[in-house]
Amino acid sequence: MFSLLFLHFFLYGCNIFMWRKTRINYSFIFELSPTRELKYRDVFLICTTSMTVVVGVLFVHLLLIAKGYNAQIQAIPGLLLLVVLLVLVCPLNIIYKSSRYRFLCVIRNIILSPLYKVVMLDFFMADQLCSQVPMLRNLEYVACYYISGSYKTQDYGLCMRNKNYRDLAYAVSFLPYYWRAMQCARRWFDEGHTSHLVNLGKYVSAMLAAGAKVAYEKERSSGWLCLLVVISSAATVYQLYWDFVKDWGLLQSHSKNPWLRDELMLRRKFIYYLSMGLNLVLRLAWLQTVFHYNFGNVDYRVTGLFLAALEVVRRGHWNFYRLENEHLNNAGKFRAVKTIPLPFHEVDDQD
Repeated sequence: MFSLLFLHFFLYGCNIFMWRKTRINYSFIFELSPTRELKYRDVFLICTTSMTVVVGVLFVHLLLIAKGYNAQIQAIPGLLLLVVLLVLVCPLNIIYKSSRYRFLCVIRNIILSPLYKVVMLDFFMADQLCSQVPMLRNLEYVACYYISGSYKTQDYGLCMRNKNYRDLAYAVSFLPYYWRAMQCARRWFDEGHTSHLVNLGKYVSAMLAAGAKVAYEKERSSGWLCLLVVISSAATVYQLYWDFVKDWGLLQSHSKNPWLRDELMLRRKFIYYLSMGLNLVLRLAWLQTVFHYNFGNVDYRVTGLFLAALEVVRRGHWNFYRLENEHLNNAGKFRAVKTIPLPFHEVDDQD
């Protein structure tokens, strides 16, 4: 669970670094305060420090298990998660309080999507959650493991045998797509553009694919397999079209840059073609979860973690081009800046 979160956070730091290098005004797009926003160095510092702490706790946990303290120390991972949550909501002005509270406000806006006007940062974060469904399902399992008291007997299969837990897996798989669909509905209500309804349809197709996947994992029948392949294939085509044409603004047939767009922030055009190919390949990673190709003696849980990591990598890769397209649209409409910068250079600009 922590590994996917840290990977995503690390890629966000890489995104910030690349946005700054290509002069994409992400601060304006996300409506962040220039004096309080997290720089890429801050993101990398938080990521590496948190990862070091988690690995250290994991090492101590394994060391205690090796010494025979099995029953007594099973609560350590749960306590670590609790500490992370307490730090996140800590009211003291420490550990980037403004960024932590802004993050919590965004999560609140996402959960209550129809009730709040949707801004760029809200639906950008909701898109990130759509790539973290495996992490959310792991969080569901961890919550069940500790709340049910399974950690006392180390009965790892208790939650999996519980019908309520299995049914809840549907809701957890749906939630990120549902929140994103509600944001599209709210934007259509506020702005009246039918494109938001078309985008809503994309997330409905993703919900159907997620539901078919959970049902297939539960039933393992040929009927559910066929339905899963059909729905997931249709959803993938839908998502690829939206990625390339709407989110990235590419595949413009009359562009001076063939099948790209007129304005490009990167000098080398072939990078865009490679990026489209990479996004296509990573979008098809779900095939492994259906057909279960064998990779030697690799455990299926390791394969699942690897595929989940690939989706996080795809999202980090998608983020750069999404913000690039948004920045170019803002510049074309003469609204790329909100504040006039003073003639002083930040340390980051000299890198």
